[in-house]
Amino acid sequence: MSKDQNELNFYDALEALSELNSMPMDTLIEKIEQGVLKTVEKEYPDCDDFTVKIDKESRQLSVCVLRTVVDDEPIDLNEINIDEARTIDPKCVLGDRVPYPLDPKKFKRGAVSQAKQLLHSDIREHEKERILADYKDMLGELMTGEVTRVIGDESARGDFERGAVKVKLRRNELTLFRNDQLPGDRFKVGDLVCVYVSEAVDKKIPGKKPPKVPVKISRANKEFLRRLFEREVPEIYNGEVVIQGIVREPGVRSKVAVYSTDKDIDPIGACIGPHNSRMDNILKELSGEKIDLIPYSEDREKFIASAISPAQVTRVIFSEENERSCVVYVPENQLSLAIGKGGINANLAVRLTGCRLDIKPNTPGAFAADAKDEKPEEEKDTEENTLSVETAEAAEQAQTEEAAPEAETAPAEESASDAEEAADADDRGDLTD
Repeated sequence: MSKDQNELNFYDALEALSELNSMPMDTLIEKIEQGVLKTVEKEYPDCDDFTVKIDKESRQLSVCVLRTVVDDEPIDLNEINIDEARTIDPKCVLGDRVPYPLDPKKFKRGAVSQAKQLLHSDIREHEKERILADYKDMLGELMTGEVTRVIGDESARGDFERGAVKVKLRRNELTLFRNDQLPGDRFKVGDLVCVYVSEAVDKKIPGKKPPKVPVKISRANKEFLRRLFEREVPEIYNGEVVIQGIVREPGVRSKVAVYSTDKDIDPIGACIGPHNSRMDNILKELSGEKIDLIPYSEDREKFIASAISPAQVTRVIFSEENERSCVVYVPENQLSLAIGKGGINANLAVRLTGCRLDIKPNTPGAFAADAKDEKPEEEKDTEENTLSVETAEAAEQAQTEEAAPEAETAPAEESASDAEEAADADDRGDLTD
């Protein structure tokens, strides 16, 4: 292959590299010149000055060391005899600096490898900057792209990339990592996927590792669900219905608290839509995740009762010592429904309300037991004394009846039985009160 053909292929390769990485040709040439210059400086540490130039017109790469013209024998590569110098520049005189060409093919393999690494690093940094510029305006928004590649275990560069997918958004490919996917997500090449642009990092944070990617996309972020509601429910987008809070166990269950700024609009009905159309569109994007719509209320008891749904709450009792703690009673047959599988429903309710919830079954006497525990000590002592006096009187009456004649045994037993029943009834009445 001729020298001209080599030079042509070199420049053609630069153009292809420029197009592949969406990098302007001038920027790519500048990066290559800087990389080659660093390589030459390492290859010739005793030389003071170099020039590296890629000429667009001649499509050639030239690497030169600047040598000072002297009239005697040069002591190192920084000098050149005037006779030799005039073969390069016939008009040169003593003291001039003449560009003496170097052959890049004679560079050591290590130096060439270093130049390649520098170039790759520069291209990656440029790619990050370009991607960041493309998506910075989309931070916090939804985007829909096409899956171009599913990264399996054999092709993953590490645990962080295992199970990830490449999604083409606009003109770039972004990585949707496994921990940003939903547990039920199963993608294949060509699928359309909706994602939320969760991060766009443009600067390195001191003391922290630089991010693996400048732009991060997610489907597990709770804001992904908020944007879906804004997209599907016009009342939320317009501000007529407000999302007060969202708590989420991605792919399993979410609770969304909403209220209306217009008394004529039902916030729950607006979110569900005609024939469940709006909610169905949202659920299609969530791979089986369930959503509980909670009507928000300033009444804490009412809000907590709603947050426990789908279980029905019979009563909420707040602690006197801690206003952020309460006992929630539900029907006994709905206790497991209120807690949820693995405690998910209760945990989401706690996060949504900001209160510590002690969920108990509504069994007979449950309210009285908790009410008794909450009574002041003086009332408890009074009740205990009253019960003790009643018990003593009943015992004394029983002893008197045992000493009666045998002839009156039957009537006495009937009277004692009646007395005991009456005493039991009184005791039960006192306890109930």
